[in-house]
Amino acid sequence: MIDESNRARSAPLFAGESEMKALVRSFDWTATPLGAIESWPQSLRTAASICLNSRFPMVLWWGEELRLIYNDAWRQILGRDKHPRALGSPGHQIWPENWDIIGAQLHGVLETGAATWSDDLLLPTFRYGYLEEAYYTYSYSPIFIETGAIGGVFTAVAETTDRVLGARRTATLRDLAAQTGEAKSIEQAYRMAIATLAENSLDIPFALLYRLSDDRTEAILQEQTIDIDPLPAPPSIDLTTANPIWPLAAVLERQTAIEVDNLRYGDWAAGALNLPIERAIVLPLWASGQDAVVGMLVAGITPARELDLDYRNFFEMTAGHIETAIANATAYEAERQRAEALAELDRAKTTFSATSATNFAHR
Repeated sequence: MIDESNRARSAPLFAGESEMKALVRSFDWTATPLGAIESWPQSLRTAASICLNSRFPMVLWWGEELRLIYNDAWRQILGRDKHPRALGSPGHQIWPENWDIIGAQLHGVLETGAATWSDDLLLPTFRYGYLEEAYYTYSYSPIFIETGAIGGVFTAVAETTDRVLGARRTATLRDLAAQTGEAKSIEQAYRMAIATLAENSLDIPFALLYRLSDDRTEAILQEQTIDIDPLPAPPSIDLTTANPIWPLAAVLERQTAIEVDNLRYGDWAAGALNLPIERAIVLPLWASGQDAVVGMLVAGITPARELDLDYRNFFEMTAGHIETAIANATAYEAERQRAEALAELDRAKTTFSATSATNFAHR
């Protein structure tokens, strides 16, 4: 039973209410090496109070097993797969997917007492049912106990995944936009677009660009980012029947993008975490200002990210920039053909005039 003096000592730790404060308060710490809360060293109590009362994501790794104490904000980093079982558990049990990275950093702090800092570090994270490409900026700082020894590690962390992915995707879209007026032929528009897509294999593991025939009964492969045997990239696809791999005919019929699941290409892996490719998306490419599809973009979906709204919007904007490049190239070709036709007409007029003058002079 906790006496009043101990209750007073523990009060700052649980000032106010939150889910994590309630969980920490009700957790059976006597079943762990940390022991009952009232027996914790003052350094741990102080660090836990700072952690639990902060709105910034924070976590404590305590003892040789680096057992976890964390606040409500850091709970979001755990996702649905790790919370609440992470509370009081050894770190290596909760983060096996990246323990080779963070475990080495944490033990380094315990052994040397030197703080560490990581900026936008890629840490594979399993928290929503799949291994995820995630980025974090964080610091590891030693927590000294009263004897002068290091009792644990204090971490303040910010997940920067959205920013890192956003910057990477924005760079691709910017490069595509910069090319929209440069292509002088439709073939060059496809070629320049695929070269840009090939530079972002983390978000676009592969890409195929198809051009529709004038009667829209056939899709002809124009360009592809990679040439790997397991990847099915038919040089042409009949749009009057269903293709067993790429649903181009269905995209043309429904006039909308379609996802492709359960792809299997042997040992071929891709993305930031080098995982097997399983999904792709097929998007229509529209003629500028017309209700007509002129091509198709088949793009691989990285296995390390879900196709959420931001990712889908990225693919849609990618297709939009390619459409603009094709439209500009089409307009340029039409203007060139018009100029050539006018030049030919002028030459014909000149020839006719010269011939007429010569015939008149010979009369």
